[in-house]
Amino acid sequence: MIDIFLLTFATMFVVIDPIGLAPITVSLLNGHSFASKRRIIIGAGIISFSILLVFGLVGEAFLHAIGIGMPAFRISGGILLFLTAVEMLFEKRQERRAKSSDDTQNTPQSDPMVFPLSMPLMAGPGAMTSMILLVGNYQGDIASQSVVFLTMALVIIITVMSALLANRFAHIMGDTGTQLINRIFGVLLAALSVQFIADGINAYISAVT
Repeated sequence: MIDIFLLTFATMFVVIDPIGLAPITVSLLNGHSFASKRRIIIGAGIISFSILLVFGLVGEAFLHAIGIGMPAFRISGGILLFLTAVEMLFEKRQERRAKSSDDTQNTPQSDPMVFPLSMPLMAGPGAMTSMILLVGNYQGDIASQSVVFLTMALVIIITVMSALLANRFAHIMGDTGTQLINRIFGVLLAALSVQFIADGINAYISAVT
């Protein structure tokens, strides 16, 4: 079970990126009171957990219903995660997140709890894809799948705590520290994405031979 926890934690932590999310949260919630920030961030965490839970529970069944097999989804999901890793390595991810934050601030009557904090910052396409892939790795093993869901919940809690402490955290890390950690996580995510692609190719070959 420890290996399942470590794999899930590493994957979800890198994809959701609580550390990289901290400075974006500072910008997005600038001007809100502490009580308002706490309400928005905790609400976003609950919504994000619910989204990822649903994708983990019924994502694979939905794929089968529309005729997409898990090997093909592992390959495409791995490619998606690899593109996310490239964004992190070349600092494009923070730029895109910052643009989402600015667009929301310039949109009247927008609720940052849902957009962009929940989607796409916490429960984005990469996180949804990761949940389907991780849960799909343990078909029929309720105990292992439970570890995946509990670990995902832990990462969401860490993300919420990081966002609540965003002002202090961003000040301590600074731009250089944040960029360095994002690039390290980008390398890890790239390796994980290649593993997903390799597993998908192997599963596809086994299915047709």
